[in-house]
Amino acid sequence: MVDRLANSEANSKRISVVEGCFGAAGQPLAIPGRVLIGEGVLTKLCRKKPKARQFFLFNDILVYGNIVLQKKKYNKQHIIPLESVTIDTVPDEGELRNGWLIKTPTKSFAVYAATATEKSEWMNHIGKCVQELLQKSGKAPAGEHAAVWVPDSEAAVCMRCQKVKFTPVSRRHHCRKCGFVVCGPCSEKKYLLPSQSSKPVRVCQFCYGQLVAGGRSDTVCGRAGDFRDVSDDDDDDDDSSD
Repeated sequence: MVDRLANSEANSKRISVVEGCFGAAGQPLAIPGRVLIGEGVLTKLCRKKPKARQFFLFNDILVYGNIVLQKKKYNKQHIIPLESVTIDTVPDEGELRNGWLIKTPTKSFAVYAATATEKSEWMNHIGKCVQELLQKSGKAPAGEHAAVWVPDSEAAVCMRCQKVKFTPVSRRHHCRKCGFVVCGPCSEKKYLLPSQSSKPVRVCQFCYGQLVAGGRSDTVCGRAGDFRDVSDDDDDDDDSSD
């Protein structure tokens, strides 16, 4: 079916509509062989709170963005190559139901569908697309992925020292290696994780020790201090930092 749609006029029009929804700020999506498989609204678990995002599944990429006008306009376009994606189901917990993890070497996060059927369809289609891409390329599935960040709301105190209580003054930070919510003193180091960023990123003391012990001391940097980097932001949250 995908091969049949690849060069069809209907598929071209659908992709053109998606491009138009992102406006001039979005990257072009139309390339030979690309097919729009499906789309829908999923709830993405962001660091501050769950937020609705519009997702578009193509046969080679997953695209999502912030909803500006329902079904019409989106911004903050994110493009994820499916070759690097692995997915895992998430157990239902409270109001968060029908969820799964989208994991890549660069960024990993949880999303939730409105129904169990919708979840099943999304996971099946993503899984098939990934499998077909890997078969065509001969590549192996991604061997590692970025940690899924623990939401701020799940940590009233530092998840490492278990002592520092978070306040407007004592801010939350996220370790880029384990995804834990940690205090400033427990995340004073930076370390270069090439799959996530071209610049050193904040890591907790525990992960820092493991990384150094792993023999990659050439990638070690100094104290994190109060550094701020756009690449450190949870890119879906306007009000997030690190």
